[in-house]
Amino acid sequence: MSRFRRGGKVDSLSGFRTEQTGPSVPNGLVQAARKSGQLNLSGRGLGEVPQNVYRINVDTPEEANQNLSFGAADRWWEQTELTKLLLSSNQLTTLSDDIRLLPALTTLDLHDNQLTSLPGALGELEQLQQLRLSHNQLSALPLEMCGLRNLHSLTLQKNLLETLPEELGQLESLTELVLSNNHLKSLPSGLGRLACLQKLDLSHNLLESLPDSLAKLANLKLLDCSNNQLTGFPVSLSEMTNLEQLYLRHNKLRLLPQLPAPNLKELYAGNNQIHQLESEQLASLAAVSILELRDNKIQSLPDELALLSTLTRLDLTNNDVGTLPASLSLLPNLKVLMLEGNPLRGIRRDLLSRGTTELLKYLKGRIKEEPDKANESPTAMTLPSQASVNIHNIQTLKILDYSEKRSDNVPDEVFDAAAGQTVTTINFSKNQLTTLPPRLAEFQGSLTELNLGFNKLPCLAPAVSSLVQLTHLDLRNNQLSDLPSDLGTLKKLRSVILNYNKFKCFPDVLYEIVSLETVLLGNNQVGGVDAGRLKALVALSTLDLSNNDLLNIAPELGLCTSLRCLSLDGNPFRTPRAAIVAKGTDAVMEYLRSRIPA
Repeated sequence: MSRFRRGGKVDSLSGFRTEQTGPSVPNGLVQAARKSGQLNLSGRGLGEVPQNVYRINVDTPEEANQNLSFGAADRWWEQTELTKLLLSSNQLTTLSDDIRLLPALTTLDLHDNQLTSLPGALGELEQLQQLRLSHNQLSALPLEMCGLRNLHSLTLQKNLLETLPEELGQLESLTELVLSNNHLKSLPSGLGRLACLQKLDLSHNLLESLPDSLAKLANLKLLDCSNNQLTGFPVSLSEMTNLEQLYLRHNKLRLLPQLPAPNLKELYAGNNQIHQLESEQLASLAAVSILELRDNKIQSLPDELALLSTLTRLDLTNNDVGTLPASLSLLPNLKVLMLEGNPLRGIRRDLLSRGTTELLKYLKGRIKEEPDKANESPTAMTLPSQASVNIHNIQTLKILDYSEKRSDNVPDEVFDAAAGQTVTTINFSKNQLTTLPPRLAEFQGSLTELNLGFNKLPCLAPAVSSLVQLTHLDLRNNQLSDLPSDLGTLKKLRSVILNYNKFKCFPDVLYEIVSLETVLLGNNQVGGVDAGRLKALVALSTLDLSNNDLLNIAPELGLCTSLRCLSLDGNPFRTPRAAIVAKGTDAVMEYLRSRIPA
């Protein structure tokens, strides 16, 4: 058999060696590992890897020498080779060259140890796909490791790396590379050869610049360069056409990078030294939905901001902005505008405290409407209800607004005023609605945003599922306890706001809407979340579960790798501790992953 030929070739003198004494793995674990191909030795206080682990595929089992009658389940010569070895959270300082005796390994977890170096024999594990080396004391990587052509994931955060080998670019199958919290001052140009790379985390290092070769990472979706010393961002990196998320927080940037990346949806550039927004940089952000510019030195906002039609969240906290352009109100998808800590003039403080919707409404009122066209008769009869509807907004902004009327229904005249128009946004918030207006179905071909917040809806009529173009649904401050299963037909839905309702569990139908990017479910009575089903929401980046009744948080929630903002405060669970929750999403996710049973 192949494994014994490999083992014999490497250790042909095993019979002449002095028997080694040292820690060993209980025979029951070894037997189970021979059957499953997996061995978990995490958290056992090991100072070295026991020899019977390295030789698990080589040595004849002890029980085979004592009993020659085997049942079908005990035929050790037919049992599998070790493919998964977990050695995390021990006290390992070295790894023996005998690791080559486990050539079938696909997963090797060595994170949270005291390793100062790695053996060159690691490069002989040709089947290895996942290598976890975070939280060690590594100052260099062996060149042999760069020959692991099947490696998909390499995590090296929290080590002592100052340089990386140029040969790292030979890891042609790598999709994830995590190098955060090291001492890197520069990067090898060879990183540009990682053609399959989708996630590159370079945060918390000492980088002053990025190599132009990174532009070749055509499949990269997430690039995190936070907490470095970057003073600029190469224009050449705009060639990363699949880039969706870019993190540049806590650097020394003076200008927003000019990145015409067609798929860039999230740009985080807070805590820099950006003093102005230039039209060229803004024009390149055609698809961005989240733009974070907090804690900079921005003094004014150009009218070109109104061109960011996909923008949903704009964070300008703690800048030097003195005035707001009225053109901000023309952003059709803007839901969150954060302006705390700016010396704004001409806007009352109480207006700022009312939230984004009220502020944008105020800014809209400052826009001078175009004079009536000459061919429109000034004596044309207008219905009283139409007088309370902004016809200009319907015709130019495609918005039908009938909010703050404290009405228990929406009059037919309101819908008549929008008849024949391509309405994309409807706002019926702050009324007394108890049922969904049936005439909403008239806009099923165009409606993308629906705001029904601050009403008295006890349930949501299944008719909402006919609004197939819907991307944003705001149902906050109602009396909802469930959502209709038909909601799953909304394949374009990206954002659902359900704060301040009566939900006791995470709505089942939301697990089925894979397009969801934001789910806000704070201030309800939710008692549990199915973390396994939540993983299916591969686009989910923001999840608010604050102020609910969660008694425990499933560690598997840490496997929802797309989550960039997770709010859990205000729940009665004991773990994770409040101190961990206060550190933010990254700390909570890392804690949860560390608690997952292998």
